Amino acid sequence: MRQDNRPYPIRRLRDGFQKAWTKRFLVPGFEAVGPGLDVTNPWDVELWGRGITAGANFHLHASRGNLVRIATWQAADRHGRVTIGDNVLISPGTQIISSIDIEIGSNTMMASGVYISDSDWHDTYDRTAELDKYAPVRIGDNAWLGVRAIIGKGVTIGDNSIIGAGAVVTRDVPANTIAAGNPARVVRELDPDRPRRRRADLFENPEKLARDVDLLQRYLLRENTYWRWLRSIFAPTRED
Repeated sequence: MRQDNRPYPIRRLRDGFQKAWTKRFLVPGFEAVGPGLDVTNPWDVELWGRGITAGANFHLHASRGNLVRIATWQAADRHGRVTIGDNVLISPGTQIISSIDIEIGSNTMMASGVYISDSDWHDTYDRTAELDKYAPVRIGDNAWLGVRAIIGKGVTIGDNSIIGAGAVVTRDVPANTIAAGNPARVVRELDPDRPRRRRADLFENPEKLARDVDLLQRYLLRENTYWRWLRSIFAPTRED
């Protein structure tokens, strides 16, 4: 569709169904999760393994054909962990897979198709075993990972840093920098003293934010009728 033809009550009904699905099928997959969890297309999200935790206002967005996967794996007496801070945004197609420990700082944003792993999963010469090919990953506060960025084992990304689209990060990235390329390298430094707005600023007044989002939906869908919505499903035209 070129636009959302759903009437406001249908949109609200779908939102309620997504929240119910999230509570019933996704929340039990977390070791712990804070308030304000917001999931789009929760049936396209896969949580696997123990030790997955997330803070408040975790926004997790999947879409049809773009599964989001967060997984931890167990090897002997070691078990992976994924720790996600407050106000984190994860976009469709992202995969986060841990063999030992992945920590994602608060206010971090991930664009579509990001891949984060703390292991190579197979040894260079012994393809049947992981051996010692793992190391923790640390992503600082307020980081921004671009479309299809790949973050490898043992990497630390500093606070406020940006990883360019398609970058392959195999070494540490200092705070307040932009890194891009394959392998990624620092291409620009950011002003650490310049004021920043973080995702936390969006949630200073959660009740007001919810009201504003609801009013915006009402406005955007104000001209939609049930007849128009049904027609767009069964007999779409260029207007749809």
